[in-house]
Amino acid sequence: MNGPNPLRAAWSMFRNQRTIERPRPSGVERIDHSALTPQLEALARGKMAALEAIRPDLTRYVDALSGVDPNRLTRSEALAFWLNLYNAGALRLAAAAFAAGEESVLRVPGGFNEPFVMVAGEELSLDAIEHAKIRRFGDPRIHSAIVCGSVSCPTLRAEPYDGQRLDAQLDDQMRHFLTSGGAQVAGDRLMLSRVFLWYGADFVRPGRMPTWIPASRRRVAAALRPWLAESIVGQLDGSSSNVEFQPYDWGLRCSVG
Repeated sequence: MNGPNPLRAAWSMFRNQRTIERPRPSGVERIDHSALTPQLEALARGKMAALEAIRPDLTRYVDALSGVDPNRLTRSEALAFWLNLYNAGALRLAAAAFAAGEESVLRVPGGFNEPFVMVAGEELSLDAIEHAKIRRFGDPRIHSAIVCGSVSCPTLRAEPYDGQRLDAQLDDQMRHFLTSGGAQVAGDRLMLSRVFLWYGADFVRPGRMPTWIPASRRRVAAALRPWLAESIVGQLDGSSSNVEFQPYDWGLRCSVG
């Protein structure tokens, strides 16, 4: 099915970046996300059919996080906090779509732009958390870590994100996303996930995240080289004409890698 309206998506991104507070973690506190582990394990076992059963637990987890001030956490703990909160919210959205018999999360009105949680006095939607919180940490690897409940999005990690192990987790996520379909070779073409069409500039200019200025295909591919399989890197000839983007399938799916 067709994706979100590009103009509406751009407006949502712009509005959230202008109105939502920038994350400023400066504390020393940590937070335990182990309450999310059983839901991920249940989803790995039962796949889509498990969504309805884990939905109440996801709601309790989201409610628990709403009582946390993420600016009192360390920087890595704060990023892990926002990643886990986003994914729990996205899973709840997918559960709502599945329960309603919808074929995509895009069929749920306001699924991405309606607030679903209040954190530190701010009412936040999935779009607000992604564009005004997560992307402002300046780490493009987050694009392999957050999910949208669709066939073409990255698979969920089989464990919550943890501030003390976050760097290794994000590196592993990037490699997994690329090797499990995010980067494919077809003849002399490198076929990248459409995620890298939408957010490739974050990899090229991470210091300016969230950036609005597009980046060339050649520069996006070059920025992904640290996580690409050696066999793919060896086939690249540096020509931008050999880099293309895959179609994006918005069909409903949640999977755990």
